[in-house]
Amino acid sequence: MQEAAAKVAEVTQGMAETELAQILGGADDRRNAIVTLHPGAGGTEAQDWAEILLRMYFRWADRHGYRKEILEYQPGEEAGLKSVTFSVEGDYAYGYLKAEAGIHRLVRISPYDANSRRHTSFASVFVYPEVDDTIKVEVDEADLRVDTYRSSGAGGQHVNKTDSAVRLTHLPTGIVVACQNERSQHKNRAMAMKILKSRLYELELEKQKEKMDTLHKTKKDNAWGSQIRSYVLHPYRLVKDHRTNIEIGNADAVLDGDIDPFIQAYLLHDSDSPAA
Repeated sequence: MQEAAAKVAEVTQGMAETELAQILGGADDRRNAIVTLHPGAGGTEAQDWAEILLRMYFRWADRHGYRKEILEYQPGEEAGLKSVTFSVEGDYAYGYLKAEAGIHRLVRISPYDANSRRHTSFASVFVYPEVDDTIKVEVDEADLRVDTYRSSGAGGQHVNKTDSAVRLTHLPTGIVVACQNERSQHKNRAMAMKILKSRLYELELEKQKEKMDTLHKTKKDNAWGSQIRSYVLHPYRLVKDHRTNIEIGNADAVLDGDIDPFIQAYLLHDSDSPAA
């Protein structure tokens, strides 16, 4: 009986993986991912929440055997982070992580509040496919403002402390990217350019999606700029995805990187959308 149940579970899992493989057939789904996290308003509380999300995604990447690397890290004044950009390298990293793009909401008793009050914090997650040599994205040097600076702050374990950090501003779009991970200014500039091209490429993809939405006259769930998931740690413990209504009561496991149920449910849900 146990053997039969195990066989059924194995077949069910295999079918789910096959279905996901069919869904992840987009031109960019197999690419590496570049992820940027930004805390919302709220100072230390929100910055700490962004750091928790960073840990969650790193734990998720470890579970999948993906390679991850911090590219740019700005620490918070007291705790957490002001912004971070990191890469996740491996098959279908972008295909999976694109499901995480949007606003993530945390409700908890604040460890930074002397009166132990409940706080709500927000952080935004942006995900881009890493551009390689097979994708041509033209960037005119005349459209760039290049700034160099020294990495500083409490994020010493993440960054390099020389004057080699590079910030690129793309004047036509206002997109700003930075890299401070490498030891040479030349390497940081090259990585910053790769991040910029990935963001410009994603911007073009979003424009195409908007055109398709208009053609279908159907507004899809838009992960960009909308609240997609709530993590409630008080007065009860529950993580709920608002796009699919998937709920998991073991919030600690989710924050430790067990987010595949949310990702899979969203990808299946998104593939069923009329405008998909």
